[in-house]
Amino acid sequence: MPCLYLSTNVNLDGKDIDPIFDQARTAVSTIIGKPDKFVMVILKGSVPISFESNKEPAAYGELVSMGGINSEVKKNLISTIGTILESNLSIPRTRFFLKVFDTLVLKVENRSKL
Repeated sequence: MPCLYLSTNVNLDGKDIDPIFDQARTAVSTIIGKPDKFVMVILKGSVPISFESNKEPAAYGELVSMGGINSEVKKNLISTIGTILESNLSIPRTRFFLKVFDTLVLKVENRSKL
């Protein structure tokens, strides 16, 4: 089950955030190749974030998936999620950072060290 956790310093009160959930869920499902019904999206606003020595709109995200991640998928996820945040919350794509974890790779790497 992929989980996308997004934090932003943008205040989300009064904003229609449903499109963000819908677009992000669909993007993660399509790009990773997992069923839409298994994708979890968490969005948290008003998080204190300083980036490039200022507090202008920015976002940080983490995506955890069990398989389906490679370098091309990572690039596509970063680009697509960045575009979603830019179009819905006016966060420039240059002020978004996404950390991507593949738990299957971590399990295989840890086993090989034993």
